[in-house]
Amino acid sequence: MSLFRQARFETSVAHTATLPPDDGAEIAFAGRSNSGKSSAINTLADHTRLAHVSKTPGRTQLLNFFRLQCGARLVDLPGYGYAAVPEKIRMKWQGLIETYLKNRACLVGLVLMMDARHPMTTLDRQMIGWFVPSGRPIHVLLTKSDKLSRGAGAAALNQVRAALKTYGSGGAGMLYTAQLFSSLTKSGIEECEQVVGAWLGQMG
Repeated sequence: MSLFRQARFETSVAHTATLPPDDGAEIAFAGRSNSGKSSAINTLADHTRLAHVSKTPGRTQLLNFFRLQCGARLVDLPGYGYAAVPEKIRMKWQGLIETYLKNRACLVGLVLMMDARHPMTTLDRQMIGWFVPSGRPIHVLLTKSDKLSRGAGAAALNQVRAALKTYGSGGAGMLYTAQLFSSLTKSGIEECEQVVGAWLGQMG
């Protein structure tokens, strides 16, 4: 059984005070607005509308919790960066994301989506900076990789892996990893499942 397949919606949260109990295991999915985050989640779950896909950046305004078959939760965070909403609301989202990433005890790792054509933006680095002090792993999905040639995709992947090395490593294992991913061609699904499965102690 696929790790993400048959994920089901559980709840949405607008304030940290209404988060579900801080127990079990959670995997956070984050990414810049319009990075292909919702499409990636739908592709991993083999579900066309599990996470809402929109051409308008910033449509994910809440922390959305999905229950996986293994019992863990997948948490879809609001997209960061540009969004066609007032600055006050964007700052509220940023506070919600930062508080969740820094304080959630049951969070075991962060899957960070970046457009393969524009990786490691200032906001991506800010997100990594928030999360690194937790000591938990980060796995970068370079989405929309189908829009790059094979050579350009390999170059983007090497660039990101080199950038991640500047944050250190996990000693015995790599704490910060990256891969190419495409929702259009459905490439990279198994690699992502293996990484996250290892975090959950199910694979690898």
